[in-house]
Amino acid sequence: MCHMKKVSLRELHEETGAWVREAARLGAITITDRGKPIARITAVGEEARRNAFRTRILRPGYAALRGKLSGGADSTAIVAEDRAKR
Repeated sequence: MCHMKKVSLRELHEETGAWVREAARLGAITITDRGKPIARITAVGEEARRNAFRTRILRPGYAALRGKLSGGADSTAIVAEDRAKR
């Protein structure tokens, strides 16, 4: 996991080129205004390289159940049945 660098809007304004090159090297830089994050500079293609959903690690319990789970209850039928009882 990479540590995300933060830079103030004023610093970015003063040295834009250097920070853009730094983003290409580090991967992402968060821009802050008065300490609050307002934007992010990322390297081109960074999002395409890393898809968190595809590269996620499943918890062992879920991985063991994966493929064994099927269907489930239809909540609309359960609610309708409950309402009909009243």
